[in-house]
Amino acid sequence: MKQIDLIIIGGGSAGMSAALAAKKQGCESMLVLERSDALGGILQQCIHNGFGLQLFHEELSGPAFAQRLIDALHQAQIPYRTKASVLSITPDRIVTYVHPEDGLCRIRSKAIILASGCYERTRGMISIGGKRIKGVYTAGSAQRYLNMENILVGRRVFILGSGDIGLIMARRMRLEGAEVLGVAELMPYSNGLTRNIVQCLEDFDIPLYLSHTVIDIQGDTRVEGITIAQVDENKQPIPGSEKHFAADTLLLSVGLIPEETLLQEAGVVLDPKTKGAKVNAHMETSIPHVYACGNALHVHDLVDDVCMEARVAGASAIKDMEKKTEEACTEVIAEGEISYVVPQHITTHEKEDVIFSFRVKRPLHHALITFENKTGVFQQIRKKVLLPSQMQRILCKKEALDGHGAIWVKVREE
Repeated sequence: MKQIDLIIIGGGSAGMSAALAAKKQGCESMLVLERSDALGGILQQCIHNGFGLQLFHEELSGPAFAQRLIDALHQAQIPYRTKASVLSITPDRIVTYVHPEDGLCRIRSKAIILASGCYERTRGMISIGGKRIKGVYTAGSAQRYLNMENILVGRRVFILGSGDIGLIMARRMRLEGAEVLGVAELMPYSNGLTRNIVQCLEDFDIPLYLSHTVIDIQGDTRVEGITIAQVDENKQPIPGSEKHFAADTLLLSVGLIPEETLLQEAGVVLDPKTKGAKVNAHMETSIPHVYACGNALHVHDLVDDVCMEARVAGASAIKDMEKKTEEACTEVIAEGEISYVVPQHITTHEKEDVIFSFRVKRPLHHALITFENKTGVFQQIRKKVLLPSQMQRILCKKEALDGHGAIWVKVREE
């Protein structure tokens, strides 16, 4: 059986960034496996601008951002395989994949990084009445059809969910001549970035119906109309609040879930909040020398953040390679108005600064973020506004993290 130092599963922004960081750390024996026909991942279908402001200090389209990483990968002479579908990974780091030319392959590696991204929630994962007919798409699928295959999936479109991809597709469909009848959001606030609310809805006079959901889809073979209703505090439809729209297409932007199947089958401990792996500050999972990063770990807003997190995983996979034994863990606990925090623990070998990523449960004004241990508060930050749609990344110095037991990350309104 062939043996190499590092296998990276996923050739999107996270996978390529991890590979480049591992190469910089001195890794000479690695392989990137990507199941699609080309590197770049979801970025290849995101033709709008807004990428790269943090990483490259300029505004790029998704394909342009991806090409920067692809060019760097080629320049570093990092080997990769596209059209490579990974079937399984084992706790002793054997990766099995299939490839049109290589056939069925099994490789043992010293370390594995899972950077396979996330997938969209579908109609089958939410409760919507009506027949299973044509004209219902996830927003990402509609984006791919339009931007990569030049197919406009509908002319009179309604969108359920105000996540960023749904907002971006509202604008995109309008620019291509479709009528966007509105966007419904189950929560009393939008789940998209503020800039996308303004640029994709308000600038095009597309109505946003907060605290609403789709309760029925009409049509025999294709969507002919949809009905939405306002929901109460228990997210149940309120009788008499129904609104009908003569739509021929419904796009779903109702959440993303980390691609955790391979890790779950390998026995990695998952976080019920993020749906991804529990990791330490090196992005290492519960299986030694198996790492996760990017949207395969938890869903990000910005690709720049994905890349920075993946760099940590790539460098750590090489630096930690000689680590033989498991080390004591310090638990990191999210409390108050925080829905989750990553990493979920730090270990004794992490004698360095740590960036904690988290999201709040609801919009907060004049918020106080505190980091506490058994000796008390060791760091606090005030923010005028915190939104669930905007992931927070807070740096804690290593001196504050050393030797004081569990760490609590808390948020409250002052």
